[in-house]
Amino acid sequence: MSDQNIQDTNKNIEPGEGHSEQNIERCLRSCGKLTSFDWLKDISLMSDFPEIAEIRFKNTRKAYYQNSNHLPLKKGDIVAVEASPGHDIGVVSLTGQIVLLKLINEGIDYKDQEYKKIYRKAKQTDIDKWNEAIALEDQTMIKARQIAAELKLDMKIGDVEYQGDKTKAIFYYIADERVDFRELIKVLAEEFRVRIEMRQIGARQEAGRIGGIGACGRELCCSKWITNFVSVTTNAARFQEVSLNPQKLAGQCSKLKCCLNYELDVYLDAQEDFPDTSRPLETKQGKAFHQKTDVFKRLMWYSMESEHKQSITCLTVDHVNEILKMNEKGELPEQLQGIEEASIASVIEYQNSAGIESLTRFEDTPGKQEKTKNNKSKHHQNKRS
Repeated sequence: MSDQNIQDTNKNIEPGEGHSEQNIERCLRSCGKLTSFDWLKDISLMSDFPEIAEIRFKNTRKAYYQNSNHLPLKKGDIVAVEASPGHDIGVVSLTGQIVLLKLINEGIDYKDQEYKKIYRKAKQTDIDKWNEAIALEDQTMIKARQIAAELKLDMKIGDVEYQGDKTKAIFYYIADERVDFRELIKVLAEEFRVRIEMRQIGARQEAGRIGGIGACGRELCCSKWITNFVSVTTNAARFQEVSLNPQKLAGQCSKLKCCLNYELDVYLDAQEDFPDTSRPLETKQGKAFHQKTDVFKRLMWYSMESEHKQSITCLTVDHVNEILKMNEKGELPEQLQGIEEASIASVIEYQNSAGIESLTRFEDTPGKQEKTKNNKSKHHQNKRS
């Protein structure tokens, strides 16, 4: 949620009533993927559509609740909602007609769905107890990790979320294998005197909850805007001619980077008429095998089996297809006629349409240094004269 939304939310609470704004603001602040824009706020609701509001909680947890009491809710209001057991405290993220479209988009039939209720707008006592619950989360997580280590459980507790009334705590953990945490739940319940719920998440979800900066220098996509994780395979790197280096392909979650899928469709479309790289080119001098490909320049490099792999010939995709058609007819070309290195750059001409200058424009070139020295010497001579 943006800082503006945090300020709007805090306006619902009268100042000077003793709550800690720092903890509440930390709970409300989150990544951009939780921010929702209601572009239908000026459109009236359908007559048969119940008053449903989208309520958000810590990190990426959201749910739909029914406003059965017809409260005048708006985005940013802190409300008390039904929970099992007790009640929870959340923040209104969407109301009105836009909620119906989100339900349809998620494949939920709002007529047959049963919703938990929104009890009331949060009172000051609710805010104070919620603030106390938020303050307990960090130390609870550290203590829970120590208990799991003492029980020798192969798991990692990544986050803890207390319910708004402090009667329940959700422990998010990651584990490679199935974990028997029945003993852990007993110990945690005795230690913290709350109801315990364990939720297993994946490495990608944990990275999204914790956040960080990626190799590109920007905030991690999983913590910024990704809501549904799509599987990433090494085929995505192969189609894009990316080196299969695990250190470069893996993200902070130790899984393949999600960004490998971003341009995959573009590469697949560009390679529709590309020949099969496993097929060698047969010539009268021998067979030529594929070495590498430049997809967007539509160039392919081949080397003869009798020559060293460093001695490769650059061919266009159309020329390669022609040779393969000749081979299918039983015809063999004399040799591979590659593109000259000097003419490769002219296959695709890049223009500086964005007005970006050379990156080395501020560096001192030898000619520039000599010119500067000459100017300095002329200046001293003028001074002496």
